[in-house]
Amino acid sequence: MLTAGAALACGVVMAQPAPPPSSNAQPSPPLEAGAPVEAPPVEAPPLVEAPPIDVPELEPAAKLPEAKKEPPKPVPPPPPMKRVRAPAAVLQAIDKVTARSIRFVAPVGKPVRYQNLIFTVRACEMSAPDEPRDGAFAYLVIDSQPRQAGRQGRQVFRGWMFSNSPGLNPLEHPVYDAWLVSCSAAPPAVPAGKS
Repeated sequence: MLTAGAALACGVVMAQPAPPPSSNAQPSPPLEAGAPVEAPPVEAPPLVEAPPIDVPELEPAAKLPEAKKEPPKPVPPPPPMKRVRAPAAVLQAIDKVTARSIRFVAPVGKPVRYQNLIFTVRACEMSAPDEPRDGAFAYLVIDSQPRQAGRQGRQVFRGWMFSNSPGLNPLEHPVYDAWLVSCSAAPPAVPAGKS
C-alpha cells in the first residue's frame, strides 16, 4: 500500500473520507448506480443597468496655424578693408645697354628723373590685411624726355605696376627696364639747401 506522500509523487489520488455533514445541510438522497448527477441550481445575481453618462459634445479641435518657415537670412560679408596709401614708391630701374641698375624712392605726385625717363607716381598702395597676398601697387606715368634740345618727349608707360608680379604690366622700352619694389612709409628727406 502506498503512503499519501508516495501517492502524490506518483500522481495517484487516494480516496479521502467525506467530511461529516453539517447540521444545517439537508441530507442528499442516495445515488443510484449509473444515474446522472445534476449540479444544484446556481442563482445568478440580478443584472444591474449602469446609469447613462451625460457627455457634452466636444467642439472639433481648432487647427493651429502652420508656422511659416522662412529661409535663414544670409549673413552679409564684412566690408572689405581699405588698402593703406603710402606717400612714396620704391622703384628699381636698369639700363639694358650699360647694365647699370638703381633703386630709388619717388614721392607721390613729384616727377623723378632716371637717365632719359621721368617717373611720376600717382598713387602707391599696400595690400589690405584681408587680401590673400601681400604686395604693393603703384599707378605710374613714365615719360621719355631726351636731354638733347629739340627732341620731343613722349609717354612710354601709364598704368598700375605690382610688386609681387613685375611681369604682369611691365615697362616696354628698348633701352630701360623698371619695376615697382614696394611702397615707402615716408617720402625721402630732402637735403637742406635743395628744394
